[in-house]
Amino acid sequence: MSSELTAKPTESELEILQILWEKGNCTVRDVHEILTRNKEAGYTTTLKLMQIMHEKGLVERDTSSKTHIYSALASQQKTQQHLVSRLIDNAFNGSAARMVMQALGNHKSSKDEIEAIKKYLDQLDQK
Repeated sequence: MSSELTAKPTESELEILQILWEKGNCTVRDVHEILTRNKEAGYTTTLKLMQIMHEKGLVERDTSSKTHIYSALASQQKTQQHLVSRLIDNAFNGSAARMVMQALGNHKSSKDEIEAIKKYLDQLDQK
């Protein structure tokens, strides 16, 4: 079974995965510098989280040089699909429509986002 479905990333682990998905291969220091732009985090905490993520199979670590390089093993799309499915099942009694309406009601969407949603709904309707 793939790591996206067996390993459930915590909120902090998801923040690190987001960085790795966006930046690609990173050292702990690279990840830590990006994390501390938005919140307080100790370097040793970031290091420990990334070591745990390696044990969980969420990231891989290249130890061939003195500075270890980490990269995401969990794919962004599969992880997001899994988390959305869990959210729909747990918070919205399996209703994707209720989740979408709640999301759109709580957050201001740009005209471009609304157009993209309409286009996607039209595509679904044509299937």
